[in-house]
Amino acid sequence: MVTAVASSPNSSTPLMDFPLVVKIKKIKQETPQTKSFVFEYPKRAKPGQFVNIWLPGVNERPMSISFDDGKNYTLAIAAAGESTRQMHALRVEDKIGIRGPYGTHYQWKDGQRIAMLPGGYGAGPTYWMATLATKCKIDFFLGARDKSLLLFADKIKKLKNVRFLPSTNDGSAGVKGFNVECWMQEMERGVKYDSVITIGPELMMYAVSKQCAKRKVPCQLSIERYMKCAFGICGNCCVDDLGITMCQQGPVVDNTLAGKIAEFGQYHRDDVGRKKEF
Repeated sequence: MVTAVASSPNSSTPLMDFPLVVKIKKIKQETPQTKSFVFEYPKRAKPGQFVNIWLPGVNERPMSISFDDGKNYTLAIAAAGESTRQMHALRVEDKIGIRGPYGTHYQWKDGQRIAMLPGGYGAGPTYWMATLATKCKIDFFLGARDKSLLLFADKIKKLKNVRFLPSTNDGSAGVKGFNVECWMQEMERGVKYDSVITIGPELMMYAVSKQCAKRKVPCQLSIERYMKCAFGICGNCCVDDLGITMCQQGPVVDNTLAGKIAEFGQYHRDDVGRKKEF
């Protein structure tokens, strides 16, 4: 069930630019920190795009889409702040407001060998892409602090086009260490990739970006900033020195563009524009 909510009946803004109120159909505890929320939504999305979620009395928050099955969206949300903790308190049949989808998305070509390096909660969009890129050979380097935090691991390992290569900081699953290190070891063994896909903590992506530039391997990264309006108007997600808005020109960018963003891997800005170093 979806219900349109508009601030003015005479507004010329397309209705989809206002939140649609949807009922949550399913909630699943994926990891100790993360729940997945499933709801019906009428507009289709692509891996890497995001939506803005609205809860009554709480500001909108941008969230990556973890899956679109052609009828329903799945969002994997970690309880990391006030608004996400309130999301975790919701139950099936509760209502939320959704705007989107927005932003750029990952791209691939049939026959490519692809390395995927998601960290933290980035497993959702990359898993979704892997289900679509069925004619590609994918090495999936999923990393987390420990086994319990390997998001969607059971689903990923079942994909026929995927070689699942997990790593954990404590060694409780897969290789002990970081997924970036595992990926680099594969390349040192002679494995060559046509494309690298990464999403997660920015310092992790920065390390991947540097290695890809050094080895001349094409790379796509998801550089997230605080995306308030999602229209490119408010300027809150502009990046130094280019001044481009990540809600429109991002979040997914290629490594050439990432290399021109002066703040990438150095700092970001909070919801009121204050600079925060990584």
